[in-house]
Order: sequence, then structure tokens, then C-alpha cells
Amino acid sequence: MAKRPLSPDALGYAQADKRLEILQLVGAHGSISQAARVAGVSYKAAWQAIHTLTNLAGEPLVDSSVGGAGGGGARLTAAGTRLLAAAEQLHSARSGVLARVNGADSVALAGPRTSMRNHLRASVARLESDGARDPMVRVVLVLAGGGELAALVTRESAELLGLAPGLPALALCKATAVRIDPSDAAARGAGANLLPGRVLRISRGVQRDEVTMTLAGDTQLVGFTARPNRLRVGSRVQAAVDESVVVLALAG
Repeated sequence: MAKRPLSPDALGYAQADKRLEILQLVGAHGSISQAARVAGVSYKAAWQAIHTLTNLAGEPLVDSSVGGAGGGGARLTAAGTRLLAAAEQLHSARSGVLARVNGADSVALAGPRTSMRNHLRASVARLESDGARDPMVRVVLVLAGGGELAALVTRESAELLGLAPGLPALALCKATAVRIDPSDAAARGAGANLLPGRVLRISRGVQRDEVTMTLAGDTQLVGFTARPNRLRVGSRVQAAVDESVVVLALAG
């Protein structure tokens, strides 16, 4: 049987991807629970990592059994072994290319390839939740140009990303999820980030206009505003971005 080609998406964005680390630990220890303990994440988060990689790869990466005379265990499939080998090769090649092309600014070209147009450099300021049993975590970011942006993620995602204060990150969101209004518009409901700035460019449409605005530090954000409106280049505006639509990625 011919081997299926590995999807590049299954390799993550960097060798430090926690999902790949967990897969490596499953291979080393023959146990998902032990891999979780060594990685410093919950058993549930470890399974989430394996499920995500399996979905991206399109074939099983881990064979697991529960109970039985041997007490159960887990081992990598041939696809899982190939995935880790490919990830190591990709990491080496990627590091060499970025070092040659980017020099000290490697983070600028290291972002994930995605349809999301808004990629904002940031660092984690703090994590907020309603306790250890709360399945959601509110991650408050400090944007590179100043100001704060919050993202709502699952607890398992926060664990797998290793989120902690000071960690560099990328905040991503679709332009279609960003609502841009005049700065004096009524405040949005709870759960919306409000980011002030000025219109840099505006592209007129039929029912809505596409607006590129500048935030503090000349960071650009793309969103949409309903027609009719009085916005012009230079107009003061605010962008409303719901916390649940902000996606986090590691910056390096």
C-alpha cells in the first residue's frame, strides 16, 4: 500500500509546538498519561493534542489500548513516527532559511499561513479565569504598539500553548470579524475589545466598506463598516473585536 503524503499542516508552526512534544513523549514513554505528566499538561489536553494532529495528518498517529493484562498503553503508528521525523527535518530547514533571510527579525516571517488578514504582534500580560474548573481562560495581551487585546480560549489550548505572562504571541482574527465604527459610536456589549485608531484606507462597497485603520504604534487592522457612513481617511474610529474570535499563535 502506497504511503499517504504528510500534510504540512500536521507539522505545526515550530518544533516547540506542544502537540509535537506530546506526540514525542507518547513514543518515548508508551503512555498518554505519562506523556501528559512529563509535558506538564492535563490528560485531557494531551488527548486534544493527539486528536488535533490526527485530524491534520488524516490518519491515526497513535495506537492506544485501555486496561487488559498489560495495563494498557500507547505507541506511535508508522505515520506518527514519520510525522516526527518530518517535523525535525522541517525545523532544521526552517531555522536555516529564517536565519539567512530574516536575521534578527525572524519572527516577522515566521507567522502561520492563514486566511486571517489581521496578525498582531503581542505578549501575554495575564491569564484570567473563574477557577480551576472553568473550561475557559481569558488571555489578556499587550499589543506591540500599546494597548490591550483579550482572547477567550479553552483551558486545554492555554496549556498546550504554554501561555504565561511575558510570552510573545500573535493575535489573529478575520477582517470580517472586525466591526469599525466612528470613535463616538455607542459602546459594544460585554466581551468586545475596543481598539481606537484612525482610518488609513477605505474601499467603498455596496452594503459595507472595507477599512484599514492604524492602531497605536502604527499597527494596522482591517475590518468593515456598514454603509452609509461618514468615514474618510484620517477619521477617528474604534474597532470592536469579540474576545471569542481572537485566535492565538506562538510568535516563534
